[in-house]
Amino acid sequence: MKDKGATKKFSIIAVFTALVCIVTASFTVYVPATKGYFNIGESMVYVAAILFGPFVGAFAGGVGSLLADVLLGYYYYAPATLVIKAIEGLVVGFLSRRGRVFARTYTKSELKFFTVEMGALIGALVSLVGFLYYSGFVELYSGFVSTENPTSNFYVPAEFWFGIGVLAVFMMVLLAFFSEPEYGFTIISCVFGGLLMVFGYFLYEQFFLGVFAFAEVPVNIGQMTIGLIIATPIVKVVRRTLPQLKS
Repeated sequence: MKDKGATKKFSIIAVFTALVCIVTASFTVYVPATKGYFNIGESMVYVAAILFGPFVGAFAGGVGSLLADVLLGYYYYAPATLVIKAIEGLVVGFLSRRGRVFARTYTKSELKFFTVEMGALIGALVSLVGFLYYSGFVELYSGFVSTENPTSNFYVPAEFWFGIGVLAVFMMVLLAFFSEPEYGFTIISCVFGGLLMVFGYFLYEQFFLGVFAFAEVPVNIGQMTIGLIIATPIVKVVRRTLPQLKS
């Protein structure tokens, strides 16, 4: 039985490490000021951590993200990524599990209201960051390609980000009223882990790479927010399909 349990654990780790790597590399936007990149890999780090706990979140987040950095040519970020994303996955996994226990001390109405509040915060954040830093002409990179060869260059209107913000709020409201009401604590765990990621990269860029680290702060905040928006419904669907993961 122990061998089967260990095999299952290793299989889950391997699958999510690969998913983090693939999703990170599938959609990237180059940031010239820091020689870094925006990606949506945070979503899989959060899914792994929320569903399977801090150890899986830490390993998949750290190793999967490191592999993406190396394969995409951002090898100078790889050492920091291993540590920063591992801490992020660890914190999200730990806090989300503690939050589910803590949520039992509140009524369902209180938890629903809390989730809606968190949804409003996320919606406002993604609208503001998108409007300020991702509007206008954007170079898109898809897959394992060189940063010198963008897949496409297109214009993103500011209204697009306001729409995304409204969609995020709407989605969180639906989660609050039609799923487990403790999702507000799940959102908090992702935000806290994500802010540690933002701070970690800022320190690395400022003191080790010697680049303009402030330029990537809004990029990483946007990365955290988009990752959360993608991860939350995935977690909901998986838990509905596999109820044993709710414990």
